[in-house]
Amino acid sequence: MREVADAARIRAFMHALARAAAVTARIYFAGGATAVLMGWRPSTIDVDLRVDPDIDAIFRAIPRLKDELKINVELATPLDFLPVPEGWESRSPFIEQIGRLSFHHFDLYGQAIAKVERGHAQDVTDVQEMLRRRLIHPQEAREYFSRLESQLYRFPAIDPRSLRRAVEETFGASA
Repeated sequence: MREVADAARIRAFMHALARAAAVTARIYFAGGATAVLMGWRPSTIDVDLRVDPDIDAIFRAIPRLKDELKINVELATPLDFLPVPEGWESRSPFIEQIGRLSFHHFDLYGQAIAKVERGHAQDVTDVQEMLRRRLIHPQEAREYFSRLESQLYRFPAIDPRSLRRAVEETFGASA
């Protein structure tokens, strides 16, 4: 049975994944993993991540590490759910370099907009905490949404009007 992932378990996963990596890559954490590593949640159900570039040895190691560390790992970031403006890699805060792997939090504005779109209670709390900690700012979040809004048609599960309303409710209406 898998357990919730606290910071120690996520860091153990990072180190084990780095040992499995024979080449340089970046790992981007999102969702609960970001919340746990940044310290506003004690644990998460899933460690959501993206591997860049797509390296077979890392993907092969993940199922083994999930079992060994008893954690859930999902290959999921905001890129899987909504359009993310170019340059997200440079907007992804650095966590740590371990061996050949560079660990980052996925673009925090991308995470925030994805959480606003999903709208679950935990997501709302996470966005409020990101704002409280000044990790994101309302005006920049509205501008970020404006840059991606014209590409929402690529994600038919998203209703652009209701997402715009949710963004305005969360970050305020544009001046």
